[in-house]
Amino acid sequence: MGASVPETDPNIRVALKLDIVVIGAGQAGLSSAYHLAKQGLVAGKDFLVLDQAPKPGGAWQYRWPSLTLSTVNRVHDLPGMSFADTAGGDDSVQAAVAVPHYFAAYEEHFDLRVLRPATVNVVCDRGNRLRIESDRGLFSARGLINATGTWEKPFIPDYPGAASFTGQQLHTRDYTTADAFSGKHVLVVGGGISAIQLLDEISRVTRTSWVTRTPPRFREGPFDADAGHNAVALVEARVRQGLPPGSVVSVTGLPMTPAIEAMRQRGVLERQPMFDAITPTGVKWDDGRELDVDVILWCTGFRSALDHLAPLQLREPSGGITMTGRLATQVARDPRIHLVGYGPSASTIGANRAGAAAARELLDYLG
Repeated sequence: MGASVPETDPNIRVALKLDIVVIGAGQAGLSSAYHLAKQGLVAGKDFLVLDQAPKPGGAWQYRWPSLTLSTVNRVHDLPGMSFADTAGGDDSVQAAVAVPHYFAAYEEHFDLRVLRPATVNVVCDRGNRLRIESDRGLFSARGLINATGTWEKPFIPDYPGAASFTGQQLHTRDYTTADAFSGKHVLVVGGGISAIQLLDEISRVTRTSWVTRTPPRFREGPFDADAGHNAVALVEARVRQGLPPGSVVSVTGLPMTPAIEAMRQRGVLERQPMFDAITPTGVKWDDGRELDVDVILWCTGFRSALDHLAPLQLREPSGGITMTGRLATQVARDPRIHLVGYGPSASTIGANRAGAAAARELLDYLG
């Protein structure tokens, strides 16, 4: 018989065994954790939530200061606790303060025991279990609910000459306040809701220009339940075919709010087509036209933060992941894995429903 290995051997790394690991504690992750607990699992024993952020709040804690409860689209309730109960009724409060406060109260009330900060580096297949490697230790799970969202994967398209630009290039996630651009010419790139909001703010203090890849489509009238259902259905159809989810705004259009109408009256919404290259002093189009700017603000969205799942080879040749299940949260290639906050569940209200479906379907699959 060979000699036994001492327990102090630094090469031994013991993984904590659990039934399910949830990665991410934003809206989708907390909703999933809530429903796992409702099904009888015990947080910290049967399942564990790992969150990369230093404190509760998901991506909300990083939002720009001018985004208040009066300007944000809407903060949807997490299951079992109303946001209004913790918000205090003051619409002037920053969303980056109010929502994290709500999430923290939620975690405490339901004893969800989120481990943070915990960065998951990689998830690997180990036969009938999954191995989750993080900077807070190793975990072994029978199933995984991934709710990492998109905040950690800002997307900036590659354009010729980008490295030569001598001004500032920033992404939406870098934005803090419009006053930082005072006296500068800012080029806002993108046609989503965030692009419109930042264009509005910045245009009040300095000169702006606006470019989009396709002409923006403004939606008149209310965005009712039927319209929302149709938008989600189109995104769901894509992920069930293994295609990348695509932009939600491309489906829903931009709401014609009083603020947007005021922007139109001020001449701020004079959109230009997407440029073809970046110069040291600005941008240019193939027809020879050039525009000098000091700042390029890329409001070009985010991509799903799924790099840690790469060893599992979940992606199709198209770049998407084929999803199945009642609300398209289950990965077809590995039913032990559910993605919430991906595709049709990327919205806050969709994340709640997806969390419930993922918890129930995963527990059913695991028996």
